[in-house]
Amino acid sequence: MAFSVVITENIPPRLRGRLAVFMIEARAGVYLGNLSKRTREKIWQYIDVDIEEGSAVLAWATNSESGFEFQTLGANRRKAIDWDGLMLVEFDNPEKLVDK
Repeated sequence: MAFSVVITENIPPRLRGRLAVFMIEARAGVYLGNLSKRTREKIWQYIDVDIEEGSAVLAWATNSESGFEFQTLGANRRKAIDWDGLMLVEFDNPEKLVDK
């Protein structure tokens, strides 16, 4: 089990309800929970299928150099990259987001 955080923007109400089943919505679009790897991966599948025009980031605690990992989905300038085991954020060119 690892502490996990999901932050969402512009997602449909059915997805908000699905996330609220597994996690606590501490603020609008911010979900917190202590999840197993299997549950976390299943939640990410739900997000991937139902996200529509929204965006999401999922972060969880790990035994890595930074102490956490994360992944992103949807239109967002930021994306996760692994740099020799250290998770960093890379910024996309804003013009590329228009084409997606």
